[in-house]
Amino acid sequence: MTSRPLRTVTVLAAAAAALCGTASTAHAAQDGNRRTPGIVTAWADAWNGTDPRALGALFTADGTYTDEAVAVTFRGRKEISGWKARADSLIDNVHVTVRSTRSAGDRVTVQAVYSGHLKGAPKPFAVPMTTVLDLDGNRCRIASDKDHYSLATVLSQSGLPADWTPPAG
Repeated sequence: MTSRPLRTVTVLAAAAAALCGTASTAHAAQDGNRRTPGIVTAWADAWNGTDPRALGALFTADGTYTDEAVAVTFRGRKEISGWKARADSLIDNVHVTVRSTRSAGDRVTVQAVYSGHLKGAPKPFAVPMTTVLDLDGNRCRIASDKDHYSLATVLSQSGLPADWTPPAG
């Protein structure tokens, strides 16, 4: 009998594998009429969802995720899933809204709005974000993700002091 967590991971892996079949088509369509690549849609859906493993499943086994605003890098699906879980524990209604994408080879640059409400903050935030996704050779998994946004703006919009740090945990 398969345990529920194992089944969930299997389903997530199958979904990511299915994305490989459509990513090349979505990528090719991107160049012609500016459609969002399938991997970008899956990435935004994972951020907007509640299962941290959905984000990790989009990465190669040795993929990296760097949040430049807080100067942290995570390696591998487990650490990346953990980062999403941590974000969900600190921020209510974490949301990524993709505004535009630009593809060049195995790299996709995403212009987006990153929003949410830091727990305990007086106000929510919504800041511009640029994400650079480097994809594997098949363009179906993320090898590297680098998020760029202004932490100072997040804190300012949230009504928090510039030296605020999240609680340990």
